[in-house]
Amino acid sequence: MKKKTLATLLAAAMATIVIAKDIKTVVFTTTPQMHCENCENKIKGNMRFEKGVNKIETDIPKQHVTITYDADKTTVEKLKAGFEKFGYEAETVETDSIK
Repeated sequence: MKKKTLATLLAAAMATIVIAKDIKTVVFTTTPQMHCENCENKIKGNMRFEKGVNKIETDIPKQHVTITYDADKTTVEKLKAGFEKFGYEAETVETDSIK
């Protein structure tokens, strides 16, 4: 009985490891810059369709777009290309410079 329980627990642990995602966060600044709620909505509305995007946060005063994504499904370069689809250019912001 103990062997069955141990085997079940081991199988469950391995399944958890296999399905674990590589979730990362990147911060962008855009050109043209965000200056209103419409800009935020345009970015959020378009970027949500990019493969692997989990969460999008915008901050107009700081001019930052923070995207949480699944690194197994996309890359920073693909996200930058996603911005270009709707007329924006995106550059990454060094996380050390974010205050």
